Amino acid sequence: MSKGDASPTADWAAIVTDAYCADAKPPLTQELAGRVRDALAKAVDPPAEDAPNTLMDRLNGALDAFEIELRSVVGPRVTSLDEATGAVAMKHRSEAGQPLRAFGGQ
Repeated sequence: MSKGDASPTADWAAIVTDAYCADAKPPLTQELAGRVRDALAKAVDPPAEDAPNTLMDRLNGALDAFEIELRSVVGPRVTSLDEATGAVAMKHRSEAGQPLRAFGGQ
């Protein structure tokens, strides 16, 4: 599990990117980290038709799409956002209690 902290007016894209990159396998290059940040920035400010989805759902959806596009990176997902402190908690997904592996699944 990873945590990132920021001010109450948090830049969620940057906070989640930093937490994701800290635990992503394999480690992300600066270019890929920038792509994650760009995707998350779009998720933070959704189009009107996506408004019913929570911020956490939109951020996790953006991370899912990024991993599907690359097909070689796995990382944690957002489990909680604290808007008062700007903190994020993240955890790897797995049905077997172990982190997913890039290149070949469980």
